[in-house]
Amino acid sequence: MTWTFNQTMKSTASPIDPSKLRDICLLRLSAVGDICHTLPVVRTLQAALPEARITWIIGKTEYGLVYDIPGIEFVVFDKTKGLDAYLDVKRRLKGRRFDILLHMQMSLRASALSLLIPAPIKLGFDKQRAKDMQWLFTNRQITHQPEQHVIDSFFGFSEALGITEHRYQWAIPVPEEARAFAQQHITANQPVLVISPCSSMAYRNWHVAGYAAVADYAVEKYQMQVILTGGPGGIEKQYGEEISQAVTHPLINLIGKTSLKQLLAILAKARVVVAPDAGPAHMATAVNTPVIGLYATTNPDRARPYLSADITVNRYPEAVQDKYGKRVTDMPWGTRVRDPGTMDRITVEDVTAMLDKVMQS
Repeated sequence: MTWTFNQTMKSTASPIDPSKLRDICLLRLSAVGDICHTLPVVRTLQAALPEARITWIIGKTEYGLVYDIPGIEFVVFDKTKGLDAYLDVKRRLKGRRFDILLHMQMSLRASALSLLIPAPIKLGFDKQRAKDMQWLFTNRQITHQPEQHVIDSFFGFSEALGITEHRYQWAIPVPEEARAFAQQHITANQPVLVISPCSSMAYRNWHVAGYAAVADYAVEKYQMQVILTGGPGGIEKQYGEEISQAVTHPLINLIGKTSLKQLLAILAKARVVVAPDAGPAHMATAVNTPVIGLYATTNPDRARPYLSADITVNRYPEAVQDKYGKRVTDMPWGTRVRDPGTMDRITVEDVTAMLDKVMQS
């Protein structure tokens, strides 16, 4: 396998003419939340360039969420296969040449993969934001914009193509099988609260007692049906078991028991979702379900559920002040507070107040 870095000079590059883009490759492998953040950009490209062919190189797990979106050719990268994963992509792209690569992931794995994608223009993040030396693997960069939500930063790629419209649309298909699965677990004519308690980063997780108290509050005040959702990992399953044991009123524990499509169908039926910064929060946004986001370790202005700013619980400023002795505005954008117990700053009353706001609206 031959690896070659792109040496095209960035300073002398001419503007990109979108009318000449007929074959676009998009590289965004993971994670589920960021795949959801990418979709509005994809929808914007489809609307602005209806004749263009879009090929999306994506991770195997994430493909399970979006595989049936029409008008996109997916090339799956299975990182568990090691070097063979790169060879599989190389074989899939044999004989292909793209007009442009949208390199939308800042990771060494993705950048190594970008070397196998033939395109004269390789567009990546500006150097200020290009972590893991992504700028070494691109010959064009989007315009630097400080302090943006992740979705808005992704729109820098379509803006670099001269497309100024932003389409905040997701439209992920929900198969009939997934809808039927959701219907099997949801009681008719009863509002549903979905609690997705865990993030892939344990420091973002709130505590079991808090989730149990919110679940009981929802049942007692609003006669809601409560459903727990999440992935098959050990921490998620442990949370599910402990929350189920801690509540006064029975709930349905679907943690580790759904595909991504089935989870999407459940989220689409919910009245509201409670979750930390994790993929299910952004999946819920994609199906227009309000999300009470729980934020203390990460900046919600950068990573909150995009359509739910008014019901986000935000204890991040005080966490930053206590750890660094500074205001959020004085810290680098995206600073995280990973100290154990940071999420304990969120109170049950913080969350139930937001639930009241949703249910009384």
